[in-house]
Amino acid sequence: MKLKNCLILFLCYFPFFLFAKPDVQLASVYSESTDVRQYLVSEKYDGVRAIWTGTALVSRQGNTIHAPNWFIEKLPNVWLDGELWSKRNDFQFIISTVSKNTPIDSEWQKIRYMVFDAPDEEKVMTFEARYQRYTQIVNSLDLSHVIPIKQISVSSNQALQQLLEDYVKQGAEGLILHRKLARFESGRTDNLLKLKPHMDAEAKVIEILNGSGKYDGMMGSILVEMPSGIRFKIGSGFSDEERRSPPKIGDYITYKYHGFTDRGVPRFASYLRTRNQGY
Repeated sequence: MKLKNCLILFLCYFPFFLFAKPDVQLASVYSESTDVRQYLVSEKYDGVRAIWTGTALVSRQGNTIHAPNWFIEKLPNVWLDGELWSKRNDFQFIISTVSKNTPIDSEWQKIRYMVFDAPDEEKVMTFEARYQRYTQIVNSLDLSHVIPIKQISVSSNQALQQLLEDYVKQGAEGLILHRKLARFESGRTDNLLKLKPHMDAEAKVIEILNGSGKYDGMMGSILVEMPSGIRFKIGSGFSDEERRSPPKIGDYITYKYHGFTDRGVPRFASYLRTRNQGY
């Protein structure tokens, strides 16, 4: 009887060992004091972060991403980090596709795995060396849906801003900077920086507020709370469909903004999307 009880407990808890939250690097925000000559720069792809552990494709939260067999069967037995992406300004399609428990082939045919890192087991390689490593690994696979992200150098902050402007005009979300000589470091780090034409952050939905006029009977705005405890309303950035089916109380949303007021409230805050808890 004791053996049976132990087996039941093992089966109940074993999945947590299978799908432990992986070590990932998280980007800090670029500042004008950054010496960009120390970094390699690439496009920031607005997709879903995906880690290939060598045997499974998981989100940064450790949840399984149910990709079709053909998508992952030829991936190598090494750790890869990247973004599941289709095209610019297509985030809703991407999250809808990759979050399904039963993958739909016709949707996954449009998804690309954009690889931007391949940490070595000893964590001693610089990013500059890892860039060469993941490029070689991915190119050797010869798979049209797995693509190594190209990294470039820039000579000055002015050149970086011009590069950002050029990419954004083409529909890109922004840029990512990897410190050339940095070893892999899990968690939030300034070895990895993000640069966008606006800032963004997450906040918790506290209340749904009714609209008026053309939005009568629909959501007009939401009251959200920042991690600091500051609360403010967001009423722009929503489509009519999103107003008819707004985020739920307790959801976390991503919003964009342009600096802060004297009270610490984000200026010109505008809704971007509701965060999927598992991705």
